[in-house]
Amino acid sequence: MWMIPGQNQSCVSEFILLGFYSDPMTNSILFIVFLLIYLCSVMGNGLIIMLICLDTHLHTPMYFFLCILAMLDMGYVTTTMPQMLVHLLAHSQTISFAGCWIQMYVFSALATTECTLFVVMAYDRYVAICHPLRYTVILNWRLCIWLTAGSCVCDFLSALLHTFFTMNLPYCGPNKVNHYFCEGPAVRRLASMDTHFIEMVDQILNVLMGLAPISLIVASYVHIAKAILKIKSTQGRYKAFSTCASHLTVVSFFYGPDTYIYMRPNSSYSPERDKQISLFYNVFTALLNPVVYSLRNKDIKKAFVKVIEHSKVDCGTRI
Repeated sequence: MWMIPGQNQSCVSEFILLGFYSDPMTNSILFIVFLLIYLCSVMGNGLIIMLICLDTHLHTPMYFFLCILAMLDMGYVTTTMPQMLVHLLAHSQTISFAGCWIQMYVFSALATTECTLFVVMAYDRYVAICHPLRYTVILNWRLCIWLTAGSCVCDFLSALLHTFFTMNLPYCGPNKVNHYFCEGPAVRRLASMDTHFIEMVDQILNVLMGLAPISLIVASYVHIAKAILKIKSTQGRYKAFSTCASHLTVVSFFYGPDTYIYMRPNSSYSPERDKQISLFYNVFTALLNPVVYSLRNKDIKKAFVKVIEHSKVDCGTRI
């Protein structure tokens, strides 16, 4: 019998997140490292959002999707990192049942939405390179908003179902989660029942939901590659490919570890290794995305220089 969140009849009222290490000195070093990473992630993604909003030249579908990506990165890294930082220094590493429920849902919803957004961004590159003259007609603002809103609604609903079934399992035994946040598979292993069938179904769904966006991204880039090869000039080929390089880089950073965690056989489960690998798609991807897009993107650089110049002029005027 499934229980309604907030009225769970299981014995566990809170979970203990084991994190990485128990040595105070090591935890202090990790706190400084992860704090810097978190601050850089938030400021980097925040800067991209600000530049895209302020510069009218960046009000295009590509940068609209990039702005949404930066928001998602800020959201799901904030879902896990602040609590992990507190647990690195605090003696207590507990999280309430409701808090675990919320964290698992929000993280799953944002991460799944990002998966779908990468497909939308691949479609954006496909239209831009394969149908450049019809780009603004095909990818109009109405379609952009519908693609974004549809992705959010579908992925937030699917994450709600996934979280509901996981957190409504009976938890009457150990409450120590061998992870630094309430990740679905790690929490589900504490359930006081045989979860073999549930894990098998969950794995099948993860494979299907993972292969679908990857297949669409690959299909888009197959058509993009064909279109680029038809370009006669070397400079034209390089310019066309450079517009896709940033997207391919961040997709690889995200899907690589994410595929390993959620699509590999349960027999290869290793808590310590999984915690380390999950840092890549949770923490480092949010840090690398703004770096990749800002260093390789001339429009972002120009917008940044323009904002700096305007701020200098404003300061000079006030003085």
